[in-house]
Amino acid sequence: MSSSRTGDPDQLRAAVLAVWPWLGGTGPQPGRAELAAAVRLSLRALAADAPGRSVEVRVPPFAAVQCVEGPRHTRGTPPNVIETDPRTWLELATGRLQWTDAVAAGRVTASGTRADLSHWLPIVRV
Repeated sequence: MSSSRTGDPDQLRAAVLAVWPWLGGTGPQPGRAELAAAVRLSLRALAADAPGRSVEVRVPPFAAVQCVEGPRHTRGTPPNVIETDPRTWLELATGRLQWTDAVAAGRVTASGTRADLSHWLPIVRV
């Protein structure tokens, strides 16, 4: 059985497949539960792939994780923060969108010297 931190790769794949048509512009917007599952499971996979506590990745309203090895913060806002919306996050997580393009287009806010996830993306391939 997989730990709650790493999640089940089959569950991640199923969650992403449930929102895949929407990400490609060929399907309706998924329900809140389906969207939340895809975001949460993919963020959990990121945290497992890039363990650490130097970067906080936020995808409101569904989840936030700390990841990437380096200096850790203990209180307040961390020095390295990444924030984006659910659709952008899932496009990044699946490789539909490149990190540099998302940042350049203002679809991702990234502050701090370690706030670059390009090394760990995509997380899942469909």
